[in-house]
Amino acid sequence: MSETRSKTRELLIDAARRVFARKGIARTTMNDIANASKKGRRTLYMYFKNKEELSSIVIDNEMSQLQVMLEEVEKKDIPADEKLITFIYTRLEAFKDAVTRNGSLRANFFHDSWNVAKIRKEYNIQEIALIKKILSSGIKEKIFSIPNLNNTALILHYSLRGLEVPYIRGLLGDPSENATQRRESVKKLIFNGIKLRK
Repeated sequence: MSETRSKTRELLIDAARRVFARKGIARTTMNDIANASKKGRRTLYMYFKNKEELSSIVIDNEMSQLQVMLEEVEKKDIPADEKLITFIYTRLEAFKDAVTRNGSLRANFFHDSWNVAKIRKEYNIQEIALIKKILSSGIKEKIFSIPNLNNTALILHYSLRGLEVPYIRGLLGDPSENATQRRESVKKLIFNGIKLRK
């Protein structure tokens, strides 16, 4: 693809993202995207079949950015327990940023449509693999004792997915705590649990 075609394609994707953010995917038309991009409908259809294809690309772009950030965390040269907490907060903050950037889509941006579920499937597999790497390094460092690595990675992954919406909406954490205190609370819960040690 030539540089000009590539720039036009990116311009159309960005216009679609902005319109989806303002109106939501369901209420957006290809006309809306064409108008927002200041390109004609014919140009838009030269690059994309329909708005579903465009919405898939927008969501895929957001998920790709998140994946790169999480891979960078996994490569950090820090103890596994710090790496896991950094991974968790990087992931939650990245989701919050993506939803904020995508306006009216709010938390539904990553949850409601079948299309989103399909796109997320591949990223979920990659995320679970990253979590397993972090947990494995923690076992080697003698920081973690994990009887079943696969189950633990899956539980952490699905727990994080369940925390996305409450985190985005600011429902997690004690308002009287600062960010460091909240982070420490989460760390204690994950690594110490809630059961009283005898």
